[in-house]
Amino acid sequence: MTTWGPALAGDGTTFRLWAPDRDRVTLEIAGCDAVPMTRDPEGWFEATASVGAGARYRFRLADDLTVPDPAARAQDGGVHGWSVVVDHDAYAWRTPEWRGRPWEEMVIQEVHVGTLGGFAGVADNLPAIAALGITAIELMPVNAFGGTRNWGYDGVLPYAPAESYGTPDALKALVDRAHELGLAVFLDVVYNHFGPDGNYLGAYAQGFFNADVDTPWGGAVAVDQAPVHRFFVENALMWLNEYRFDGLRFDAVHAIGNDDFLDAMAIELRAKTEGRHVHLVLENEGNDADRLHPAAFDAQWNDDFHNVLHVLLTGETSAYYADFSDRPAERLARCLSEGFIYQGEGSPNHDGKPRGKPSAHLAPTAFVAFLQNHDQIGNRAMGERLTLLADRQKLRAATALLLLGPQIPLLFMGDEQGSETPFLFFTDFHDELADAVREGRRKEFAKFAAFADPEARKAIPDPNAHATFHQSRAQPGPDAAAWQDLYRTLLKIRHDAIIPRLRGTTSLGAEAIGEGAVVARWQMGDGAILTIALNLGEPIAFPEIDAVPIFAEGEPGHTGSVAVWLKS
Repeated sequence: MTTWGPALAGDGTTFRLWAPDRDRVTLEIAGCDAVPMTRDPEGWFEATASVGAGARYRFRLADDLTVPDPAARAQDGGVHGWSVVVDHDAYAWRTPEWRGRPWEEMVIQEVHVGTLGGFAGVADNLPAIAALGITAIELMPVNAFGGTRNWGYDGVLPYAPAESYGTPDALKALVDRAHELGLAVFLDVVYNHFGPDGNYLGAYAQGFFNADVDTPWGGAVAVDQAPVHRFFVENALMWLNEYRFDGLRFDAVHAIGNDDFLDAMAIELRAKTEGRHVHLVLENEGNDADRLHPAAFDAQWNDDFHNVLHVLLTGETSAYYADFSDRPAERLARCLSEGFIYQGEGSPNHDGKPRGKPSAHLAPTAFVAFLQNHDQIGNRAMGERLTLLADRQKLRAATALLLLGPQIPLLFMGDEQGSETPFLFFTDFHDELADAVREGRRKEFAKFAAFADPEARKAIPDPNAHATFHQSRAQPGPDAAAWQDLYRTLLKIRHDAIIPRLRGTTSLGAEAIGEGAVVARWQMGDGAILTIALNLGEPIAFPEIDAVPIFAEGEPGHTGSVAVWLKS
């Protein structure tokens, strides 16, 4: 039996709420009499009513306060409205035999559901995504948030798909359509914080949060408390089993600060999805290699890969890029050879404190590599993509490294079309909260030289303006066809020559051969040797390799060139 959320049975529905700070809670069901709930010693309230799927309900805590179910499977009227009972067994799956795809086959594209027109809009885009050679999509968070649009990380009801995106069945239909096309589907889940609009947990369960542990969003979630632990684990199981997602990406787990919780969750998720290819991926600023083993998590987003390549492509060295400004080619070589760049060294951006753990023993596939993602674009003041920040030829060469290297590649929607439209931070807050978010966003960038002047900061788009959301819809760039040809070519090579050999791949080392140039080698699972030489700096001679390149871009050794050899 699950702990959180309504339990639908043949003769009615049982409703539960953990409200340890309250003595009385009343269940209200639209069109029915209110039902007093029974409290147990641990603060759980329970009541059963003769209603089924489609019933709208909420919890009354006081004469002037009603709240939605924090584990509602759907909402009617937004995050402040009625919760809705959902029958997850009612959807007729078209792909009941789907068991997923092995991790080595993953080429992932991250997408934002809202900018693509909701769940149905994403489904319409899937045939083109699959035809290009992408094998998985990763949805940015889809759970309910305040308003009708949000960039994804201000959710407050983790179990309920956002109404503006579509119904629970529409989300299932999206997953179903992806599986028909051979695409795996990942979901980004946020278990480290709640958004500012519609989070009522503090009104009846202050113990859900640990006020003594600070995060950028307030007190940390108290996952050491059994009800809180179950809240998130049951949520993950819902997405994997009731919606049949093929994997989850766990946002910023360093802000959770509890490795025991992460490991226990991973073990339970593995046990309860046995027989399927289910993949669990972390975002962890701490570069904690200990979490990356088969019983726990498949991989971690490798920010180090992005950060050092961003320095090499753009020359930017402010903020966290300062950690990668010194000897960037050597740092890239370490990334290609060992995974993480920071493996316990002091980091300037972290006040010289050590960051990371040794990672050279891990397989290259334990790292998800990317040139762009929602964070690295959306956290920029103006949301610029690399197509506007980097030399085109250099970006093409870096794209080849991404797609032909043995780390698991992640793309951001629009990359494959050379999109030049921004992806901005956008919300749909109102009144005082809207003002606070707008001004807070602008103050964030006061430390950057370009926005030191208050007048300059006024140019930063208002997150709450509808235009900010509209501008974030990825549009094809002026040379979209050339970018699509490049991606199609590279992905065909990856599928034909790299993926079949990827399992069992080990590094043979990498080295800087110039200020912006590296060469890296790997022994593939079948014994073949993969070599990649990349130059994003001044012209330099590439090494002589006794093999015919399987791909080359640019004049060998010149700025913006890459060559890839595979010798059996």
